Amino acid sequence: MAVLSKIRQRSLLLIVVIGFCLFAFIIGDLLSNGGFNQMSTDVGSINGKDVSFEEFRLKVSEIERSQQGMTPIMASNRVWDQEIMIALLGEEFEDLGIRVGEDHIIETFKSDPNIGQNPMFLNAAGKFDVAKLKEFFKANPAQAQAFESRQENAALNAKYLIYNGLVKGGLYTTDLEGKMRYEMETTKASFDYVAVPYSSIKDSDAKVTDEEIIAYMRKNEDKYKAEESRVIDYVLVEERASDADQNEIKNRLNSLINGSTVYNEATGKNDTVAGFRTTTNLASFVGEHSDIPYDTTYVAKKDLPAEHADQLFSLASGQVYGPYMRGDYLCISKVIGRKSGATAKASHILISYEGTQVPNKKEQRTKEEAKAKAESLLAQAKANPSGFMMLALTNSDDSSAQQGGDLGFFSEGQMVKPFNDFVFNNSIGTIGLVETDFGYHVINVTDKQDAIKLATIAQRVQPSETTSDEVYNKAVKFEMEADGKDFAAVAKQHNLNVVPNIKLNAMDENFGQIANQRQVVRWAFDRSTSVGDIKRFEVANLGNVIVSLKKVNKKGLMAVDEARPSIEPILKNQKKAEIIKGKLSGNSLDAMAKANNVTIQKATDLTITNAVLPSLGSEPKVVATAISTGANKVSAPIEGNSGVYVVRATAVTKAPALKEHSAYANQIKQQRMNDVGRVVGALRAKADIEDNRALFN
Repeated sequence: MAVLSKIRQRSLLLIVVIGFCLFAFIIGDLLSNGGFNQMSTDVGSINGKDVSFEEFRLKVSEIERSQQGMTPIMASNRVWDQEIMIALLGEEFEDLGIRVGEDHIIETFKSDPNIGQNPMFLNAAGKFDVAKLKEFFKANPAQAQAFESRQENAALNAKYLIYNGLVKGGLYTTDLEGKMRYEMETTKASFDYVAVPYSSIKDSDAKVTDEEIIAYMRKNEDKYKAEESRVIDYVLVEERASDADQNEIKNRLNSLINGSTVYNEATGKNDTVAGFRTTTNLASFVGEHSDIPYDTTYVAKKDLPAEHADQLFSLASGQVYGPYMRGDYLCISKVIGRKSGATAKASHILISYEGTQVPNKKEQRTKEEAKAKAESLLAQAKANPSGFMMLALTNSDDSSAQQGGDLGFFSEGQMVKPFNDFVFNNSIGTIGLVETDFGYHVINVTDKQDAIKLATIAQRVQPSETTSDEVYNKAVKFEMEADGKDFAAVAKQHNLNVVPNIKLNAMDENFGQIANQRQVVRWAFDRSTSVGDIKRFEVANLGNVIVSLKKVNKKGLMAVDEARPSIEPILKNQKKAEIIKGKLSGNSLDAMAKANNVTIQKATDLTITNAVLPSLGSEPKVVATAISTGANKVSAPIEGNSGVYVVRATAVTKAPALKEHSAYANQIKQQRMNDVGRVVGALRAKADIEDNRALFN
């Protein structure tokens, strides 16, 4: 009782202490796992403008629903890119005072085939009628909300068209630039030169340090920016069927081929159960024992598994072949039919006319004109069958024209009836004319193949429960032994291959041969995961992946080991150039050539735009130096793309004078028109973008 009394006296103190401990526990968990950040209601911000998670989620869901095969991460990336583009262009529209009215929006709708060419919105003259569009949505209020969304998109598109026009208008080319282009293409230089390639200096004499790589990146910061990333090594312990698993399936299939004897307890006698070879109800038998439904289509030899095609195609009716592998299945097959000419190959020339459902007609014709042209082509094709391909290429109205009219092989019933009947009722080499709903077809039957009908029992080869347990145990054992040890060394002891140095970005979901494994990426980016940590993940239909976090790359400059392959050659060549320049002493090419154990070479009539030196590649800086140095003067050493050069011009032919250079200026202008498509990328590079999507995915 005394103890209970003391507890009651100190109950307030106990409550405070317990409450404080709970509070400390929660706060610690929040801090260690970035909990405060995860409470954010925004997936990020673009130039200070927040992107709401809820609105973003709805857009992602809509993309997922509308695009088959779209994963959540793929949809998230698409919506995020759209949000960035809309935000950045919206700022530009606002700064430039771009406004659009109803007329602009209507023009945008008219350019959309689903609206501008929809018969519901066309008047008696076949022209788009905005009044009909408005009447439709007035009569269908359920569609009005969707239309409002389309109006917003149309307004954005209209603004972008205006903006695009402004950008294009700002891209101009002067006559002086045209003149420069002309002179670069036509001023020629012939010269003698000494070339000392960078490869003549050992790489060991031009080592590049990590500090030099970092210094180069800092000078070119925009080019070597990098988002936060992780580097992992991983081992895959595949879960696949063992030889014992395959043999078990083979034995099971073999037991199905012939009948079996089963004791019947009801009658006290043995019953004979029909097998695959003797059953009178193949469809039921296959349905009971096969993982693939019963199929009665005829199959040409070319469509059978290549390594088994000869054996299968030569079987007599009723014979059984197998077990054999077909993809992931072990199969036994029985021939139940054979048909000559079951598949056919044909070429055609389609001549359509007004009213036929053929897009991109080469020309508009009446039915009579189409028939006359088709009959003319028929006569030409019969007179010269070898010229059919060229006739189709130059005359056919469908996409097969690009293949000379060749439609490949097809089975009976795949083509419209008149076309089908002509091909399958005529022999190889027959050329004729038929009419279908698409127009007139000049047809050439080019080949036919026999086919067989197979009944096939296919059972998927997959790991047994015993094999799955062995794989699991092997993966768990490796995970435990590798913890805190050399990942690669332990993998070698277990005869497992390490896939090294896989870079992960925060929004990745695939890596190496592992697809749709967002859980691995989340683990690698979790604040509680440290370099050297190891974790095992089960991957459906693949096995177990054991991952080791190897490196954490913070946001900022690219990691040195990632940047080295592109930067190191540049810095190496700079160092080698300095070494080579020290050896290029003397006042003559002869002296320089002897000092470097090379020969003097000659170049004839090269221009800056055509500056290819034999076996050395393009060297426009060398040619430009030869032109500018002047005849018979020895240049200073030139750092080229492949080595260091010294040149002595023997002849320089100046470009003939032109009164104006508009043709060359126009060439530059056309090239610059492509720069319009780089606007969003340029705006994005300058923008302050914060991407927090990884906290929600």
